[in-house]
Amino acid sequence: MADKNSSLTSIGPAERVPEPRPPVDFQRARRVHLMGIGGSAMGNFAGLLAARGLEVRGSDAGIYEPMRGQLERWQIPFTEGYGATNLAWAPDLVIVGNVIRRDNPEATEMRERALPYCSFPEALGEWLLEGRVPVVVTGTHGKTTTTSLLAWLLEANGLSPGLLVGGVPTNLGHSFQAGSAPPFVLEGDEYDTAYYDKRPKFVHYRPHHAILTSVEFDHADIYPDFGAVSRAFRLLASLVHPKGLLVAWGEDQRVVDVLDACRARVVRYGLGGTAAPLDAIATIRELGADGADFDLHLDGRHVGRFRSPMSGRHNVLNATAALVTVLDLGVSAAGAAEALSAFRGVKKRQEIKGEAAGVVVMDDYAHHPTAVRETIAAIRARYPGRRLWALFEAESNTSRRKIFQKAYATAFDAADEVVFCSPLWKDSDRLAADQYLDVADLVEAIGARGPRARFLPEVDAIVDLVANEAQAGDVVLGMSGRDFRGLHDKLLARLAS
Repeated sequence: MADKNSSLTSIGPAERVPEPRPPVDFQRARRVHLMGIGGSAMGNFAGLLAARGLEVRGSDAGIYEPMRGQLERWQIPFTEGYGATNLAWAPDLVIVGNVIRRDNPEATEMRERALPYCSFPEALGEWLLEGRVPVVVTGTHGKTTTTSLLAWLLEANGLSPGLLVGGVPTNLGHSFQAGSAPPFVLEGDEYDTAYYDKRPKFVHYRPHHAILTSVEFDHADIYPDFGAVSRAFRLLASLVHPKGLLVAWGEDQRVVDVLDACRARVVRYGLGGTAAPLDAIATIRELGADGADFDLHLDGRHVGRFRSPMSGRHNVLNATAALVTVLDLGVSAAGAAEALSAFRGVKKRQEIKGEAAGVVVMDDYAHHPTAVRETIAAIRARYPGRRLWALFEAESNTSRRKIFQKAYATAFDAADEVVFCSPLWKDSDRLAADQYLDVADLVEAIGARGPRARFLPEVDAIVDLVANEAQAGDVVLGMSGRDFRGLHDKLLARLAS
């Protein structure tokens, strides 16, 4: 499936074909083993399967709280450490987590025994999506926030949707639920499915309704170039049910370019003010520290005025996509407006971790240059006139590479103080030294544009720096896809002392 604007010059996840494997009879499977059970999605899925009456066991390299406690409460046996003996109980089906490599001892034993196996996305599709209305949220940015908000809009209006999301919606308190209403809301990850199935996870999610927030280059470890990313989202567009709906950001040509693959109805949304033809327009009336007020017009009709507690123009776009979708699913405009105003966000998305000595410390997942830029802009609007620290850990498989060297140089412009720690190092990287992000060069480029930028390899040194220099009224934003090596808690403790 080639991108209509470019020839197929590389093979990406959209073109991958899964390896042959033993047939799986999902209806007969009663004894299930999960490899990688300690992950949030896999662990919660194990709980759902146990609740269906299946005998469930699992294994992982390490199983930590809160998942350890949940598995124990559900009385699901698990083993820490992978080994061939973990499959001695001869399960009917093995579910292979995305973290499992081909040479994992259990994966090797599974193949030698010819045990039926499948991926988590495939099992989810077979066991939980049959007979439901899957609502799949995709795109390079905004998936977790939009998925969480969409599920909350449905839940708050008397529906109990299914849910799978990569974060923890504050209103719901969990990232996975079976639900009882027809809609099943899923964050549609474009990352690959399993070691033997390199297609995007979302190919297994059977989208009836879908949202496409953005299309940019990311996941450099599995996507060779932007063309491969574009083709993956064209594949997503082609999978939307013909009687369903695709809600897509219509102000970015990279998104628009994949929409002709869709057989379903398409609603293009945006903020307006450009020549882009839009079906849904959010007109911002007020954008400030407490969120945004905006009017929503759909097909030329004024739907209503909405109040979002989320900061930033990008979050107005996320809210617009979610609103258009739930309105199509039968939620009233008044009900959606009331639920939106009560949304409390998602952990690690502009999350306030605490305040000490008059300094606000925030946590965010931003790692792509676009996300960094939009997040800093949103925090700047939320706290006007206050000194803003932007602390950054390059930890994702893409951010650690030099691919975004130039893009990062401009992404921090709205910050006052910028501090980098050393990029995360993985033994499995297999990268040459000149392929890594050059932080020293990046700090020099950022400093030349205005913000004061520094590179302190160790997190403890960053904590010392900020604790000594931050003043009451400052805002500290720590951005990392992980826990930033404990930076937020360490900093709050130092400030408090």
